[in-house]
Formats: sequence, C-alpha cells, structure tokens
Amino acid sequence: MTTVDLLDVAAAARWVAERGPERIITELADALAEDFRRWPELDKRPRIASHSRDGVIELMPTSDDVTYGFKYVNGHPLNPTRGYQTVTAFGVLSEVHNGYPTFLAEMTLLTALRTAATSALAARTLARPGARTHALIGTGTQAEFQALGMRAVLGATQVRAWDVDPAAREKFVRNGRALGFDVHEATSAEDAVAGADVVTTCTADKRNATVLTAAMLATAAPGVHVNAIGGDCPGKTELEASILTAPGTAVVTEYTPQTRIEGEIQQLADDFAVTELWEILTGRAPGRTDPDQVTVFDSVGFAVEDWTTLKFVHAALRSDPAGRELLQQVDLIAEPTDPKDLFSLVAAPLLQPQG
Repeated sequence: MTTVDLLDVAAAARWVAERGPERIITELADALAEDFRRWPELDKRPRIASHSRDGVIELMPTSDDVTYGFKYVNGHPLNPTRGYQTVTAFGVLSEVHNGYPTFLAEMTLLTALRTAATSALAARTLARPGARTHALIGTGTQAEFQALGMRAVLGATQVRAWDVDPAAREKFVRNGRALGFDVHEATSAEDAVAGADVVTTCTADKRNATVLTAAMLATAAPGVHVNAIGGDCPGKTELEASILTAPGTAVVTEYTPQTRIEGEIQQLADDFAVTELWEILTGRAPGRTDPDQVTVFDSVGFAVEDWTTLKFVHAALRSDPAGRELLQQVDLIAEPTDPKDLFSLVAAPLLQPQG
C-alpha cells in the first residue's frame, strides 16, 4: 500500500517551535534563492482565483520535471469578526512521473514562514547594507514572522509597529518584546515609518487603500527598502502610486503577469518597467544601484514559493528521526491489484451470491 505523508497543524506547530522560526526562515530563504535561480525551468502561471462577496479562494500550482505542487488558500478579511481565521491553507506535493501525491501539509503556519522567508530574501538582496530599523504597518498574523525574518537576515532588532486595530498592535508589542525586539509602539503609520531602513506593509482589507504615502516614505532613512506584501488580489493596494513611479525607484516583482493583476503595479500602465527577483539573483539585472536608492518589492505571494516551502519542509522532516515521527501516514491512493480493475475494491460485497 502506498501512503502519503501528512503534516497536520499540531505537528507543524511543534516542528516550528522546536527547530526555531528564525532558523527555518533563514534556511528557507536560501532554498527559495536556489529555486528562483532555476526560474526559467519551472512551470509558472498566475494563481487560479474564485472571488465572492466574502473573499477569495485560490489554487496556486507549479512544477518542474520531477515534482508538482499546489496550495489551496483562502482570504476572507471579515472572518475574524465571525470567529474565523482570515487565511487558511493546505498544500500537496506529487511525483511528476506517476502523478502520485507524496506529501499533504497544513499551510497556514507554513505560509507565514514562506512569506517571511520571501521578504527576507528580497530584503537581503535589495536593502541598503546596515539596515537595522524595521517599520511594520499591519501587525496581524504575519507580523511576528516578518520581524523574525528581518532580524534573521539583516540583524534588524528595532521594530516600529503600527496597526489601526489596537488589539493587534498590543499583541505584537507584547510578543515582539518577549522575542527580544526593541519595539516602538507607533502612534500612526507616519510615526512608524520615520527613520526606518525597511518598511513592511501587510494589511488585510481587500480594497484599494493607501497605507504608505510618498510623503511618509520621505521621512524614512535614505535608501529605504519597502516590502509591500499585503497586495494579493485585484483591487487591493497599499502604496501610493507615486512611490512606484518616483525617479530612480527600483520596483521588483516575483512573477510579473500575476503582479500586474494583484500587486501594487496594478495601479500603473501595463508597460511600466519592473524587474523580477530571479533576474537579480542570477545576475541578469541589477538590484540596488545606489545607497540612497528606494527599492520596492511588490510581493503578492507566488506558487513557486509554496512549492519550495513544501519541498523544504518535507525533506527536513524526512531527514530527521524526530521529524519523521511528526508525519502521519494517510491512505489516499486507490491501488487495486489489477490497475485496470478499480471495481475490485468494492466488488466483494456487491458480487455475493444472492440468497
């Protein structure tokens, strides 16, 4: 019998706590860099989204010639008011040669790590050397992971945090200080951005919004890097468009066809010039060209990042005896003795002689 490895929420939480999120984010950022450098080899397409008045449900597939993977994820901004999570997810890996699934995993926790690792990789690639102060606009479910990612790759120990929701802001301040950060509880987004070397915007509303303006960004440190990670659907933005179009600003995306639909650059003409992160990592395009240059990572979350995360986590678990103990075995593959006789699996009770 062929079984599928299953990583459930409790096991994923235990693995993250025991291995340490900063270690995971750092190692995952390296794994992402390796796969981004293989970008032209990978099967890529914008996510498949089903929108409703309540939110969105999406499928995010990708593969190479060995491993296929997809993530199922929802985004429902009003869920917390009804006692539900805004985002939930699970993912699957399969072998390309026979189509058999090999790994089924929760991906709500893993997506938080994936998003932090992607932000960390972009910041490591684009931020000005010596960046230490991190501004967070939006302190919901992603915030602690984002802060840990910036500390892991940049050494950013100072966090200036703002959220319009006082409870979310207080939650992050409490958790951030317990994690050893020097946290400034900002009184506004403007206050958070002042003097920051890196600014991360991560808000949940599915609408066009301007949580970061050019005037606000002008008060940040010279050569500020912006991780705009909240945009993930048509009609949702966080940055004032003039930030993107300012002379000298470098705008970097993951997969531009998807970002033009969902990211900050949906506000701009289709011929607005951007660079994809893989091009910088492979040396095909420059990243930061001046210490005072503003860089923007217009991140919407892309399937390759989830695929890399699933591969990384599965390999890490399988290579460690303690990790293997966290995996359950699930029978998902119908395998009759004769591959052409699926009916045999149900035949015995149906073909009994009738008395």
